[in-house]
Amino acid sequence: MTESRSASRQRATKETSIDISLDLDGDGTTEISTGLPFFDHMLDQLGRHGGMNLKVNAKGDIDVDTHHTVEDTGIVLGEVLSEALGDKKGVRRFASVTVPLDEAAVAIVLDLSGRPFLHYEVDCPGMQILGDPPFDPQLVEEFLRAFVTAAGITLHVVKQRGRNTHHIVEAAFKGLARALRDAVRVEGAALPSTKGVL
Repeated sequence: MTESRSASRQRATKETSIDISLDLDGDGTTEISTGLPFFDHMLDQLGRHGGMNLKVNAKGDIDVDTHHTVEDTGIVLGEVLSEALGDKKGVRRFASVTVPLDEAAVAIVLDLSGRPFLHYEVDCPGMQILGDPPFDPQLVEEFLRAFVTAAGITLHVVKQRGRNTHHIVEAAFKGLARALRDAVRVEGAALPSTKGVL
């Protein structure tokens, strides 16, 4: 494979400034800075377990709310994934995995379909994950919705079990990483669609 499957993008609004670069065929090297330590940890898991080189530099109005930073990061990450995938020729397209973390297990089903859809069936018992600032686990759904919409992928995330909020969220991110790693793998030259387009 000679073509590079990488992309970079910047997005600036009155609320956030996001700069992301992604190499799908990397070695899992990450550089993450969002001002939200737990979110940094989750994005690091995404890159490392996804086998992707991922750089994220996000600055946002986290003194107002962390929502803008998390959602806008999802938008830009989805855009760079879509660009890096190009015409998607030869990719496996579909992937599914269930990932455990101690007592938690989360199932991920993914399709690089070109049709944005998120089914998110995850309830977390804790209100916030401690940190400075703390992380609201409800923002995971907002991040994923922004990500799948911008990337044009179908994603189902279903909690099978779990009591610890940190474990549940981390299992979801690791599962997404492993599913992406599998779905973007190139194993031929044909486009995996009867429509002739993804």
